[in-house]
Amino acid sequence: MPRPFAPARILVWFFTASTLAGCSTSNPYYDPNKAHHTAQGFRNTGPLAPGNGGRHFWRWQWERKTQGLPKPPRDGYPVVATIAPDLNHLHHNLGQASATWVNHSTILLQLGGLNILTDPIWSERASPVGFLGPRRRAAPGIAFDDLPRIDAVVISHNHYDHLDAETVDRLHQRYGEALRFYVPLGLKPWFHERGIINVSELDWWDEARLGALRLVLTPAQHWSQRTLWDRNATLWGGWWLEADGRRFFFAGDTGYSDDFKTIRARLGAPDLAAIPVGTYEPRWFMGRQHVAPAEALRIHQDLGAVRSFGIHWGTFELSDEALDQPPRDFAAARAALGVDPDAFFLLRHGETRRFGQSASGAR
Repeated sequence: MPRPFAPARILVWFFTASTLAGCSTSNPYYDPNKAHHTAQGFRNTGPLAPGNGGRHFWRWQWERKTQGLPKPPRDGYPVVATIAPDLNHLHHNLGQASATWVNHSTILLQLGGLNILTDPIWSERASPVGFLGPRRRAAPGIAFDDLPRIDAVVISHNHYDHLDAETVDRLHQRYGEALRFYVPLGLKPWFHERGIINVSELDWWDEARLGALRLVLTPAQHWSQRTLWDRNATLWGGWWLEADGRRFFFAGDTGYSDDFKTIRARLGAPDLAAIPVGTYEPRWFMGRQHVAPAEALRIHQDLGAVRSFGIHWGTFELSDEALDQPPRDFAAARAALGVDPDAFFLLRHGETRRFGQSASGAR
């Protein structure tokens, strides 16, 4: 039997509809010499699957309603194991490159003597409001109050599960202008409206420096929107982060494309990559914007990553697969492709992986 509509599901419908139906305004960053720029905003440059708006969206919503999707996990919530983070190490580590999966697409990266967060979200809901919308099904692997000093935050795009206003405000209140945000084109005004001015805005392949850290915004196949009126008005992307000979890649949100082969050709192969493995059903609708586990494994191979781990699963129910389906599909795809389990793996919330020159084989 389909599940009855609840206020939270109604808000999910409204929010998703708004993120698929809006229109962009003129693009102040427009450069006619760049293929991903348009006069109204930004676009993907590779071939796209069928559109995800209009009748496609409503078909998806009807199927979800009639089929009662997503199904609940077999064994209930949460579906991701959590381990106690090594806070002593995280608060005192200055030299060892490491990545700790907090939840969803939030990672605490320690690189070049700096502490960096990717797409931080500690809120209870991925939503424009705090009382309705997709709510978390697992606690963050590191409590907000247990974070070490944060030096930088990188944002992949402006969807609510990646750019969380409440968390951004909490970080700014805690660290002030000592904390620097790195964002794709078009997002700086959003931060300025919140009183945050220590923001660097990048286009694809632009670079920034923070101490020994090199940051590069890389292409991804996705889209952006936060209101009814700003579809694709701001850019999206992944992040290449490098310091002291150690290289980390954060894919953000993306469909599969040849961009990852280009990233390897231009930047090299990362020591560790964080690649999404969740939010992928139904493929006819999600394929242009989110990779399935088999495509995530192709990204790992295209990048030539020494090691990769899966993100963007186990926290928020945003698509049709059950929250516990990604690890099963991932394991099957990994076996089918013959990828070594030590080369591409899933972490527990709060789990840390060391990487780089002095961490060969380290877990």
